[in-house]
Amino acid sequence: MNDIDLLSGILSKTGDLVAGVRDDQLSAPTPCPEYDVETLRNHIVGWLGVFEAGCHGRTYEGDAAAHVCGDDPAGEFRATAAGLLEGWRTYGTDRKVAVTGGSELPAPMVLDMTLMEYLAHGWDLAVATGQPVPFTEEEGAAVLGRAEGTLPPQYRGPGQAFGDVVPVAADAPAVDRFVAFMGRDPRAADALGR
Repeated sequence: MNDIDLLSGILSKTGDLVAGVRDDQLSAPTPCPEYDVETLRNHIVGWLGVFEAGCHGRTYEGDAAAHVCGDDPAGEFRATAAGLLEGWRTYGTDRKVAVTGGSELPAPMVLDMTLMEYLAHGWDLAVATGQPVPFTEEEGAAVLGRAEGTLPPQYRGPGQAFGDVVPVAADAPAVDRFVAFMGRDPRAADALGR
């Protein structure tokens, strides 16, 4: 599976998860302690705009952390996802891309960051809202491999963007191994009472 097809599948499934959020779930907790469902959904949609702008060589206007979805979060997500995929298909990955702060990163690294972001937060949203986790074993394994090559240990632990790796069985499903690598407990659904 090529990178763009992998990203397309993950974004499509994440868009379905965004569409599956009910209004009565917006204040529910998520596996991200600082986010309830509504805040997580705003984050998912807002940051997609940052990645979409970057892959087109534009600067994202506004503050993704302050993004608030409009009346159709799923439509907003899907339109932005389509723009992101179009940007990768049109301009490719043999270049540098600026995502935040104006510093440019190799495009393959930015694409890997996008894959990690949307598989992890798609899983978070599924768990928080009681929806089935839709990601395949192939998607989980592919993104785990990229995460292992992208996320260094110094970004983990207290005060960092990522938690410590959660131990799981070596033969656990690939999506579980991926979320554990990202610092989440694959048993989070049980802890949230889902």
